[in-house]
This record gives sequence, C-alpha cells and structure tokens, in this order.
Amino acid sequence: MARDEFDILRDRRPPRPDEAAKQRALAAAMEAFDENFPEATQGTATTQRPSTRTPSFWSRIMDRRFLSTPAIAGILALPAAGYAAYMLVSGSPFGRQSPFVDSRVEQGPAPKAAAPAEPSPAEATPIAEAEEAARAFADDEGAVQADRSLDAAPPPAAPAISAPLAEAPARLMTREAAPGARIASQPQPSAVMPVPADPIPLAQENRDRIEAFDTNPVRSALEHPVSTFSVDVDTASYAFVRSSLKSGILPQADTVRVEEMINYFPYDWPGPRDAATPFNATVSVMPTPWNDQTKLMHVAIKGYDLQPAEKPASNLVFLIDTSGSMNQPDKLPLLKNAFRLLVDRLTEKDTVSIIAYAGSAGTVLAPTEGSRKEEILAALDRLDAGGSTAGEAGLRQAYRLAQENFIDGGVNRVMLATDGDFNVGQTSDEDLERLIEEKRASGVFLSVFGFGRGNYNDRMMQTIAQNGNGVAAYIDTLAEAEKTLVQEASSTLFPIAKDVKIQVEFNPATVTEYRLIGYETRALAREDFNNDRVDAGDIGSGHSVTAIYEITPKGSPAQLIDDLRYGEAKTGDAPGIAHGGEYAFVKIRYKRPHEDVSTLIETPVTAENEIAAFDAAGEDQRFSVAVAAFGQKLRGTDQTSGLGYDRIIDIATAARGADPFGYRAEFLQLVRLASALDARR
Repeated sequence: MARDEFDILRDRRPPRPDEAAKQRALAAAMEAFDENFPEATQGTATTQRPSTRTPSFWSRIMDRRFLSTPAIAGILALPAAGYAAYMLVSGSPFGRQSPFVDSRVEQGPAPKAAAPAEPSPAEATPIAEAEEAARAFADDEGAVQADRSLDAAPPPAAPAISAPLAEAPARLMTREAAPGARIASQPQPSAVMPVPADPIPLAQENRDRIEAFDTNPVRSALEHPVSTFSVDVDTASYAFVRSSLKSGILPQADTVRVEEMINYFPYDWPGPRDAATPFNATVSVMPTPWNDQTKLMHVAIKGYDLQPAEKPASNLVFLIDTSGSMNQPDKLPLLKNAFRLLVDRLTEKDTVSIIAYAGSAGTVLAPTEGSRKEEILAALDRLDAGGSTAGEAGLRQAYRLAQENFIDGGVNRVMLATDGDFNVGQTSDEDLERLIEEKRASGVFLSVFGFGRGNYNDRMMQTIAQNGNGVAAYIDTLAEAEKTLVQEASSTLFPIAKDVKIQVEFNPATVTEYRLIGYETRALAREDFNNDRVDAGDIGSGHSVTAIYEITPKGSPAQLIDDLRYGEAKTGDAPGIAHGGEYAFVKIRYKRPHEDVSTLIETPVTAENEIAAFDAAGEDQRFSVAVAAFGQKLRGTDQTSGLGYDRIIDIATAARGADPFGYRAEFLQLVRLASALDARR
C-alpha cells in the first residue's frame, strides 16, 4: 500500500544548514529591510484573499479511492489538472515573481527530492496524466511555469501518452520570450527538498565599474606649496557606501570618495546675503582628533539659496534608461517613483520632455507644461525595460531636444537616469567624455542619477557628470530620491556658479607638510586655476561644499618628510618672506552660470582663524570632521589607522545637532555597521 504524503514528509530528514545559504539569506533580508525608511509592509504581495477551494478541490480529485476506477480517472484527470493549474498560476502567490529572487540569474528546474515508496501502476496512471495535463494547460494559457509539486513522486513507469502531452514540459522549459517581455522567475525549491551540492548563487558576478585612485599623499609645503582642485558637490559615493553596508558588506576602498561623503550632509555655513555674491567661504584651523601633533584647515563654502520667487523657469529633459539591465526592482521601478516625486514639484513655468533609450532612443513625451502632471506621470508609467543600451543615441537626442526648447535665462538641464551599462554606439569613457564636452558649450547642464548594483557603471557616470557641468547622485531607496529631488531640489536643479576651482598656497615658514582629504579625482594642474577654458565643478542654490586639509605646523614631531639641506625655509617675518605669519592663502575662482569669464575670491588664513580646542569648534565643523574620519577609515588611510570607530561615533554623536530628516542618525548607524564588519578595527 502506498505511503501517505504526510508519512513521507514526517520521515524525511531536514537539510543541513548551509553557511553560504545563511549569508545569502542575510544579504537578501538586509537589502529588503530599511529600518529608517521602510518602503513597503512585510508579507506577500498577493492581492487576492487566500482561499481553500483550490487545495480542497485538488485533494478530492487526487484521492486514491476516488481515482481507483480507471474510467473516472480518465475522464476527470485532464480538466481537473487544468483547473488546478489555472488556480495555482493566477490565484496563488507561487505564480508571481518573488521580490527577493534575483532574476538576473538564470535559474534551472527545482532539484528533485529522493523518491518515496513507489505507487502501484493503477495509482500512477492518473497521477502521470494529471501532471502532464497541468503542464500542457499552463503552456496553452501562456504561463511560464506550472506547479511542479508532483515531481516529488514520479511514477516508475508511466504508460505511453499522446505526443502533445509528452512535448508540453519541453516547450515550457525551452520557449523563448518575445523581446521586452517580462519573464517570471522559476519556482524555488521547497523547504523540505535537499539542498543541491552546488547551490545557484543569488546574484551574478559583480560587474560594477569603479574608478581606482590613490589616496592623496602627504606633501612638503616647501617643495609643493600649491594645491589645486575642482569643487565636488556629488553625493553618489555616500549612498553607494550606505547600500553596501546595509547589505552586510564593507565597501570597496575605491567606492569611497571622502569629499562626496562629507558633502552629502547639509551644513549651516554662513551664506551670502544676496544673489550678487554667489557664495561665502569660511576658513578655520583646529586640532586634529586623530593626531595631537597636526591641525585641520577647514574650508567651508555656502551657496546663495534662491527664494521661490527668484527661481527661473526650467526646461528639463528626462533621459531614462529602459534597457534590459534596468529590469530590477531597484532600477526602473524605483526610478519611475523617484521622478514622480520631482514631477510633483513642477509648476506651469516649467517644461518637461521624456526620452527613453534601449536598443535605440525615442521621444516618449514631447515638451509638456509642468502643470500637466497627469500626462507626465502617464508617460512615466508606460515605460518598461527590455533590450540593449544605446546610451550615446539617447544623450544626443536629449541634448537636441533641450536645445530646441532652450529658455534664455532659465534652467536647461538633461537628467540622465541609468545604471550606466551602455553597450550600443559610443561606449568608452573617452568617447562619451568628448561627446559631453562638445554638448557642454550649448549651455545645457547635466544631472546623472545612478540606480542598482551588479553592473553599475560609476566610472562612466562620474566622467560625464564632471565634464558636462553636472552633478552625480546615486539613488538606492525612495528616501534618497526624496532627499535629492524634493528636499534638495533647488541645489539639484538651479546652478548659481559653474567651473568653481580652489587653490591653496601653504606658507613653508609655518607649515611643513599638508594633505588634502579627498578630492583625488578632482585634482587640477596649478596652471589650470587661471585658465577659464578648463572645466570644473558647479554649485547649486543653497549647496554647501567642504574641503579639509591636515597640516603639520613647523617644528611638529609629526613631520614625515625630511627638510631639504639647501632649501630650508625661514621662519617668522624675516626679510624676504612676505606674510610670514600666515598658514596659507586660499583662492577661489568661479563663473556665473551664463558667463565665460571667472571671478576671483581671496582669503588669507592666519592665527585669527584658529580654534584652540576641537570641542570648541561648531557642531557642523565637528560633524563634517567625523564624516571625513569615517571615509578615511573605510579607505584604510594610514593617518586614521589608530582611530577607532567608537571615537568617530563619539564625535558625531556630540555634534549631531538638529537632524530634522534623520541623515545624521543614519550616519551613526552606518558607523556601527562598519565597526561590526571591519576585522581591522
């Protein structure tokens, strides 16, 4: 007599816990859960109320006694199997793709369990026919995969069946989808099935493209007294680091650009009183919390914050990547929701166009007044992912559309949203850089918003943002979209200064060595500072930009580089040494958004800028230093090797101050996560 299914399950040993499976489960859980900004409630996404009709009906049909009569079994097997398959595919959550399954991985059929006691031939016949009929029905209805639960007990020798039924499983497994069609994932193994010897990984090989760079070295103020760099208001690195840490992974060192982490946070630096002066610069000198023998020179820039009545009209072109690589929950679906937030902020004086690109580029929405929100949102909702990535064609078409609708005196901006996986047309960073430089002369600015992981091309997006009078942000959650496109909409959209460069000359009479913290990818040649043809970073309305140098005062035992035998600097106000008492001289060049000639701001740094104790510095200054320390710690910078995560937490906690949106509280959480993950601590 055949054993009951419950007897089979009762006697089967549960699979051994697998360490790799635990790690994948932890990673999936951390990716799905955001304790600060949960995006959805937990549980199944099914919209139908669970019903007992299907299992009850199927149980009665498959009852051994009911099927003991061959005539009844033959008549009822096919329609019963079809009805059950239909209910399972359309009404059960098993027919839907789980949000926790990485659909980028090609998944094979579920592993089969060890066969239980063999049923008799009389019992096997209707079971086999029902199984094949269910698969054939699912194929005819266009379902990608019917329920495979019957695989757990295959009959030893099923009788011959008709050709259409025999071919149905093969058609299910080999049928190709039409281009751009959505493909449901294969069903996952049951919890009672044995774990295969070589489990399929949840994510494919990481193909993120990140630019490698060396940390700024310590330099001699006598040999290299001048430091020149472009400002950077991008924030992509911070969001990318956060995404890694919340996935339970320490970020790669090259994904950590310390200046982008510092500048992620809004600071209340003193700003200009009117638009005639685009920004103010505040310089202070304070003790270094990780080295008692050095000091920090803190340069803080605050842009003028435009009032609503002063904001110009906007000509925005949404350039949206709809290629196959965007078919992930954290890519196109998140992208559309993010842009919905921005659309809600538009007014009747704004104009929006939408261009989508996959294998080719096309206009989804012609220029439309910002007040016609329903039309804009409907165009966004129509977007779907599939195909290759013709990014170059999309960029050309977006710039062309922006130029055709150019607003004199207004904001003209292309807003590119992509994972950066360009593979059609010009795809090299050098070719794209030349294209963007060519288009930059048109007066159209560029914003780049990165999405997703696995094939994220951070290197390319940094290249085109830096060369297109643009900014780059990485959006990993809807909360980040709300910060970038709503809370900071003014700084994201409205530039107040472009080609902003900073040059610092250190006085070797008072400073022996210096080290710029961050800005490695923004370094400029000394002669570039006075060359107005050289592109640099831009500052938006209300933007704050911070740069920090670690300096070694003359005579400090922290000096690393030996003095030159024949070039020792004189000290004090000795003859021949002008301004001998200054630490440094800070110069800033900038252009107004619609001008081509730069303006110069100069600030000497003297003892009057010095703060005696670190704790006496302002909250924003101390918090920015804590972020700088954390970024250096993640990069493995030698100077912060002796600084513990607990000290960073102490500094940031004491300087947390007003935190209306919880950004600083989240930073503290990230430091704690890094501390738990970092074996070097």
